[in-house]
Amino acid sequence: MDVGATGVLDEEARRLAERFCREEITVHHIYRWLAERDLERRQQLLRLAEQERRHYMFWSSILGHGCKPSRASLGWITLVYRILGPSFMIRLLERGEKSTIEHYRRFANRLRGEAREILEQIIREEEEHEKTLLSGIEDLRVKYMGYIALGLADAIVEITGVHAGFLGATASTLMAGIAGLVVGFSAALSMAGAAYLQAKHGGEERPSASALVTGLSYIFSVVLLALPYFLTASMALAFAASLAMAMLLSGGFTYYSAVVEDKPFLREFVESAGLLLATALGSYAFGDALGRLAGVHVSG
Repeated sequence: MDVGATGVLDEEARRLAERFCREEITVHHIYRWLAERDLERRQQLLRLAEQERRHYMFWSSILGHGCKPSRASLGWITLVYRILGPSFMIRLLERGEKSTIEHYRRFANRLRGEAREILEQIIREEEEHEKTLLSGIEDLRVKYMGYIALGLADAIVEITGVHAGFLGATASTLMAGIAGLVVGFSAALSMAGAAYLQAKHGGEERPSASALVTGLSYIFSVVLLALPYFLTASMALAFAASLAMAMLLSGGFTYYSAVVEDKPFLREFVESAGLLLATALGSYAFGDALGRLAGVHVSG
């Protein structure tokens, strides 16, 4: 049923309007919260907060009553901001708003007259938010993301390969775990040195910070991937748990970078997972062949 001709909402339209009303007042509070923390862009954020308040007023007028913000969404967004940084949080918000804009466009077909004109203006304002929010934003997490990726990605592939090789060569989980830690620690030092030189001769990042970020992310991955080998005597179980952890780490970072860089997550993750599995398979085959050749292979 069209709103504006009769002023009446059908059940589906009322449910959608309730959702939009709640989302707009929630985002209004988020922008005000951000304005208290980002003093350089405080006026921009307050202006956006005021726009969202007007959007909320539009939906509350459509409904005939007000809405309360989602406390769960507010808590989640503030947690994301503190842990993953403003760039990730804002990109995440804007991804949600892109979906909302599509819903608004479909809802506009239900409206007539002034109500439809107001909603079309709201859509135009929502489309401008991303450009406004992302301009001039500074986030050290994003600045050093390439070095974090360098440490995580290399560690995941290399240490998974080491463990897969031992899976084919021996049944000793302790040997595999120790080997992963030794190789990983040595590789972390090497990667940290490479990151230092790369930052020194290239980017705007501080060489010491780049080296530290790369080395720590590498060691962090190594410890997590090696841990299952110290918790079970089953090589197959330890490898499965370590591989699952590798997939989880790879998926988590891929999702973060896909959101921040506005790339499709699935394609990026499939490429990372494919490389990881190919490395594991190749290392297992090499370790199995080497173990049999040297006469140290033990099945189990």
